[in-house]
Amino acid sequence: MEFFKGKDTKKLLLDGGLYLVLLILIAGIIIKEPSFLSFRNMRNILTQSSVRTILALGVAGIIVTQGTDLSVGRQVGLSAVISATLLQAMTNVNKVFPNLDTLPIPAVIVIIGIIGAFVGFLNGFVVAYLNVTPFVATLGSMIIIYGANSLYYDYVGASPIAGFSKSFTNFAQGYFTIAGFRFNYLIIYAALAVLFIWILWNKTTFGKNLFAVGGNPEAAKVSGVNVKKTLVLVYTLSGIFYAFGGMLEAGRVGSATNNLGNMYEMDAIAACVVGGVSFSGGVGTVPGVLIGVIIFTVINYGLTFIGVNPYWQYIIKGLIIVMAVALDTLKYVKKK
Repeated sequence: MEFFKGKDTKKLLLDGGLYLVLLILIAGIIIKEPSFLSFRNMRNILTQSSVRTILALGVAGIIVTQGTDLSVGRQVGLSAVISATLLQAMTNVNKVFPNLDTLPIPAVIVIIGIIGAFVGFLNGFVVAYLNVTPFVATLGSMIIIYGANSLYYDYVGASPIAGFSKSFTNFAQGYFTIAGFRFNYLIIYAALAVLFIWILWNKTTFGKNLFAVGGNPEAAKVSGVNVKKTLVLVYTLSGIFYAFGGMLEAGRVGSATNNLGNMYEMDAIAACVVGGVSFSGGVGTVPGVLIGVIIFTVINYGLTFIGVNPYWQYIIKGLIIVMAVALDTLKYVKKK
């Protein structure tokens, strides 16, 4: 009881209430199926967390600036389909472009990175220079991207694009071994993304400007920060992250369709909020985002592991998102 002495109980509930609920949910999963704690499941959770981490890091910067991005999933699908058509094996009888040699992986990364950057730039431009709210701007781009991706997908055959080259399959599904335990390469890519964003947020002028814009755009502007440029850059960077995540997801799954990535934005945004990135702006840490992704992945994987109906999973995840945002809002109102 000494821990609670002199502390505001309401503050404790606001700061830790969500984590308490999540821990109870995870504990329920473990009690229901103790084998959930096996090393194999933990490895699978880390692997599944990898792409989600890359996507969450992309959208986290946008949330820090008091924005949001509903087009995450559709951008993932676009880059997945495009990269899939460029990385099919030459021996594949169903190769979409039979006369096109399989491109080197670095070349495909550059191509989808440019496409992702362009889409992100457009989102940022609409938000920063046309003064359209991020919700509406990215809702519109979500629909446009899905339509464009579906047209491309229909053009190339309207069937799952699979049969990738061995190099790409190894790139996305390969693994390394430590002390006899296998870990997927995806974990390395996620770790590099985490390191990059941590440095960007904490050691660069752009990172300082990002949090200044999120905390108080007007004050940041008065202080000499180019608010519009900062917004465009953060959306552009996010697009690059979504593109790379989409390419990895295609390789991880082993195929791509125009519906790949559907609703991925929900998990990415939820992980950010659970990890302490505030919709009020100017608040968030990279370790927090990582913890949020892992917690949310544990819940996703755990609910599936114990056989919970997927529709109930949507309801549970939706409630977690609403609760997270509600608690975040209450904390912000209290500070104001």
